[in-house]
Amino acid sequence: MARVKGAMMTRKRRNKTLKLAKGYWGGKSKLFRTAKEAVFKSGQKAYIGRKQKKRDFRRLWITRISAGCKANGMNYSTFMNGLKKAGVSLNRKMLSEIAIHDAAAFTSLCEKAKAAL
Repeated sequence: MARVKGAMMTRKRRNKTLKLAKGYWGGKSKLFRTAKEAVFKSGQKAYIGRKQKKRDFRRLWITRISAGCKANGMNYSTFMNGLKKAGVSLNRKMLSEIAIHDAAAFTSLCEKAKAAL
């Protein structure tokens, strides 16, 4: 029986890594050893980035809501407290969209929040 060598699978595995490293600068996209390190590190950074994206968007939404509240003479924390007491259950993403695109509706939400306090 013929002996099986690993050249084909090794080449496949290396090409898979090099394909992931496509577009990297210099030897990182051409040399397997440096490409392997770069792909590993970029995978770690991508994992971290997926977690940070959630935090960053929440921070952005809160900033937008806060700006809308200040335009209506409130601050963010009293606005959110008032909405909770008024029984309005809108998430921060929707509140920020309303604050940007529909100022009149956001003003009415501020009035509801003030009335509930």
